[in-house]
Amino acid sequence: MKKLIYAAAFTIAGFMFTGCSKSFLDEKAKDETYADNLFTDYNGFLSAKYALLNFPRQERREPIQSAELGIIWKIGTDVAWANTELSWTRGLNRYTVADLTPMMQFLNGDVSASDRPGIFLILYRCISSANLMISRAERPEVNWLGGSPAADEARKNEIIAHAKLIRAWAYRHLVMTFGPVPKNTTEITGETYRDDWERSSVPEIQQLIEEDLLFAEQWLPNNSQDVTRLSKAIAQHYLAELYLWENKPAEAEAKARAVVNNPNYRLITARYGVKASQAGCAFMDQFYNGNILPSQGNTEALWVFPNSEVNNQLGQYSNTLRRTWVSAYNNLNIAYSPEYGGRGIGRAGITAWVFSIYEPQDDRFSEYAIRKKYITRTGATVTCDMGKAQMTTNNHKWASTRKWDWTFADPARYGENYSYADQAYLRLSDTYLLLAEALFKQGKNSTADGAAFYINKVRERAHATPVSAADVTLDYILDERARELVTEENRRETLVRTGKLVERTRKYNHIASGERDGVAGIQDFHVLLPFPQIVIDANVGNVLDQNQGY
Repeated sequence: MKKLIYAAAFTIAGFMFTGCSKSFLDEKAKDETYADNLFTDYNGFLSAKYALLNFPRQERREPIQSAELGIIWKIGTDVAWANTELSWTRGLNRYTVADLTPMMQFLNGDVSASDRPGIFLILYRCISSANLMISRAERPEVNWLGGSPAADEARKNEIIAHAKLIRAWAYRHLVMTFGPVPKNTTEITGETYRDDWERSSVPEIQQLIEEDLLFAEQWLPNNSQDVTRLSKAIAQHYLAELYLWENKPAEAEAKARAVVNNPNYRLITARYGVKASQAGCAFMDQFYNGNILPSQGNTEALWVFPNSEVNNQLGQYSNTLRRTWVSAYNNLNIAYSPEYGGRGIGRAGITAWVFSIYEPQDDRFSEYAIRKKYITRTGATVTCDMGKAQMTTNNHKWASTRKWDWTFADPARYGENYSYADQAYLRLSDTYLLLAEALFKQGKNSTADGAAFYINKVRERAHATPVSAADVTLDYILDERARELVTEENRRETLVRTGKLVERTRKYNHIASGERDGVAGIQDFHVLLPFPQIVIDANVGNVLDQNQGY
């Protein structure tokens, strides 16, 4: 089964801009898995679906260089900075002219290796794969093995719904990162191959995202214990976010309420699972391997990335969040250990501002959630830094989140580069805060059933002081998102959506603002990142304009 899935992954992962691929015309042997013999029945589509689910997991893997790919939506904002800078993170960390260019590695990938593409091509490979699934699912000769016309139709539409949800996920990333981008909804073949793409407007891409998510909402299950079978709650969550982005707060409220009121999901407010008998807090229980899956008691997870060997259908997949966010404490004469989360290299850190906005009693700032001290090999205590003046490159004493500590599945593997733990990708608390934002935008701030009420549900779980209705503002909601979702949320996208990226980054991140180094720092045009040069060069039939400022 795993071999079939891996083959399917390579089969459907074709470039949209096929001119970038050296193997486009390679002949395929008939005993290999390819589109014409894969998409014949329901089982073939299931295999392709599993392969498609691997694209979102790329966000938390390391396709470029020793940090999660998703770091590009986290550092250089109010909540995160690059503690250990790389050539491809320095530009986003400091917004330096020499580094933040259309040739950046995370945009273009490793041009000498076709298996290490940049973020743009990863997302368009995802879109191309989804389009292929959708196109092939519509063919009348497919045997859906449902046993009746109604069951066949339901299976077909659920497969298409999965593909459309993932396509919407990819386009959401693209348009929030680059602005107008080429839109494609058809299968790429020898007859439909193009090299004359145009950039479609943001509203046009938003309309496609909405259509895809509404279809997914209609045909995905209301709830699923099987993490390979996504639920409609994910589509509803993204619809709420989309409508907020489009300034349609009433529509956003309706979709967010549909998730919040779904009885299959609820905030984790009581201890459970693998550490329930040990000291800790309910907030952190949902991050421990062994507690992540819905079948393991996690009622807060809307979307889970199955990485561990528990998920035999999908095999085992590495992720690099620990490597990115856990400090490189071994440089302080401290041995790698399961207690300290295993092997971290501290590529990114939480800003001093985020640490400063927690109340002392907030569980999200407790010793269970934030690593604040270590014990060296000689028994000395090292107290971690959390102050603005101490945000200096390669500060191995910098405090770090414990959300991505991983040792539970196999403690003997704590020293490996990567972890293989399951991870929650979307959580219900995020939807609560989207709902609060939708209510705030309509002037509904009450503590009864308004914005303050839903913010307080999140704060009360963490034992933080409730907020009053009068104190709710958009900035307060963004503060609460930082407290709750730091290192999980793709913060750049949230700040782009709310129009707050430049303002809040300048105010709360003195590295990205340029204050620390005496340089210009983030500018208004940095709301969009540069369009990848490799894509501009490949589109020989039409000129793709570069984003302003690059």
